[in-house]
Amino acid sequence: MRRALELAGAEVGSTGSNPAVGCVLLDAEGTTVATGVHRGPGTPHAEVDALRRARGRQRGTTAVVTLEPCDHQGRTGPCSRALIEAGVRRVLYAVADPNRVAAGGARRLADAGIEVVGGVLQPEAEAVLEMWLTAVRVGRPFVTWKFAATLDGRSAAADGSSRWISSAESRTDAHELRARHDAVLVGSGTWRSDDPRLDLRHGVVGQPPLRIVLDARGELPPDSRLLDGAAPTLVVTVPATETADYGESDSDSDSRNGTDVLRLKTDARGHFPPLDLLEALDARGVRSVLVEGGPALAASFVRAGLVDRVVAYVAPLLLGSEGVGATGPLGIGSIREAHRFRIASVDRIGPDLRVELRPPARTGGTR
Repeated sequence: MRRALELAGAEVGSTGSNPAVGCVLLDAEGTTVATGVHRGPGTPHAEVDALRRARGRQRGTTAVVTLEPCDHQGRTGPCSRALIEAGVRRVLYAVADPNRVAAGGARRLADAGIEVVGGVLQPEAEAVLEMWLTAVRVGRPFVTWKFAATLDGRSAAADGSSRWISSAESRTDAHELRARHDAVLVGSGTWRSDDPRLDLRHGVVGQPPLRIVLDARGELPPDSRLLDGAAPTLVVTVPATETADYGESDSDSDSRNGTDVLRLKTDARGHFPPLDLLEALDARGVRSVLVEGGPALAASFVRAGLVDRVVAYVAPLLLGSEGVGATGPLGIGSIREAHRFRIASVDRIGPDLRVELRPPARTGGTR
């Protein structure tokens, strides 16, 4: 199962709306016959991939898979039936499939006389599948808020400069984190001040995430690096905004230069409600979002209780009260009202600390 989890973990961030799943086929002596992995919508599921690689040696094997085999006919056939037809004698899986459309594979396998064991290394598998499982269970993408800050919590100096607060080692790690998410999100303040690319650099390879840009006023300039076509881009704007310069085609289902447009209503302050945005992204198959925007965007997600994980790169610098805070106003007047997180891990990266935090309890699911 740990080998299957390694296979699955290597695909996190590259499987689109589908889960990253690994499978190992074992013979009666416990020797590996074949391995398989799912690589995204339309490609074989991990079990089918492993069965094909077994090249006729699959009968009588044990299939060890990180997620309950599906029982659903979609772009590919149900894995439960593929395992039955292949003559597999035993199936071990880690996590039950929470997707009501695809669930039921374990029962079908058992009804066919196959021995089925669930819950094998479930905690480890839940960690690997965390982002996809969260999206399916709560109905909106998993949200990671990433930022770099000084010891006194400043993300930029008084003049707005922020390159480079964190070290080269931290920036490489941050790009690896970016590669493991379906999408990366920034607000108007970030693209105005930084004109970011939001691609994968520093030697990090993988599928570039969807770049999501908030532009309620329709002011994103046509020469922005976010519109360079180097990676898919989604511009979020209001219904009445003119979007000719975004490269949007006349068709609602088409886009040019890899740029598409999502139209959402803003609240009374002219901001996009975070939950409305996440639910719209979920409808588009986005299962994980990395929030890399500035303090205002970060504060909106924190206030809404929609942060599932915080990854903070803390640099040994001081900028004082003149600097720009990592988060904007949270409406907190007393220590009792503080948003509290638990520390999940602390690691040294070059001269910096990488601190990962989680909320004490999940909040901000569906309406």
